[in-house]
Amino acid sequence: MTDDLSPKKKFSQRIPRPKKKVTWPQARAFSVHLLTASGSFLAFLSLVSAAEKQWTAMFLWLGLALFVDGIDGPIARKLEVKEVLPTWSGEMLDNIIDYVTYVLIPAFALYQSGFMGEGLSFLSAAIIVVSSAIYYADTGMKTKENFFKGFPVVWNMVVFTLFVIHPGEWISFGIVVIAAILSFAPVNFLHPVRVKRLRPLNLGIFLVWCVLGVVALLQQMDSSQIVRIGVGITGVYLFVIGGIMQLFPKLGLKKE
Repeated sequence: MTDDLSPKKKFSQRIPRPKKKVTWPQARAFSVHLLTASGSFLAFLSLVSAAEKQWTAMFLWLGLALFVDGIDGPIARKLEVKEVLPTWSGEMLDNIIDYVTYVLIPAFALYQSGFMGEGLSFLSAAIIVVSSAIYYADTGMKTKENFFKGFPVVWNMVVFTLFVIHPGEWISFGIVVIAAILSFAPVNFLHPVRVKRLRPLNLGIFLVWCVLGVVALLQQMDSSQIVRIGVGITGVYLFVIGGIMQLFPKLGLKKE
């Protein structure tokens, strides 16, 4: 006996599969990925500003991207995004955007501005992008205390500080070379939020650096001497405090 049903009729008689519904936790979790992804648009705006040599606007967009990068992680952990959407990698998304905002755009700004002269600016940009690409490939860049192992390639902060304080081309180039070398050195660098030891002090100084940065932007990057000194001192503190705490592992530990 042959089956005289056409393929179309056979298909129509199949039991339809139930459609998967998007749950509220999934929608909330995906919105966090959208928040992270918004950093890519801020990066685009920053790149456009850098191409037009609008340095105040460029650093403003980078600052907003830094803000987004600072809040999306805690929100993601609070909403358990990794567990709710296991097939979407927020970490990969974050690393892609971080490389652009922390590395590529600051390097381009150095080159585009000719900040250290044409030759040193080009060489500095090359050092930054290559060393940072290798750094991002390291899967063990954090310690148990959430310090970064090696300089965490926050070139957006370094380049902003150089633009504010204007230390001179050779000193600036030296800072770039030293920071790039320290990316691969066994030296701890501070994460001002996630490191518990001395957190109030470290976070407070980081916030002071941020406030002074806003003032510098309001002054169109033509900063007063007080702002330059303040940005320089707080910047140096944030750069070296991780290494100091590494040398003194009991520094900042609360007595039980």
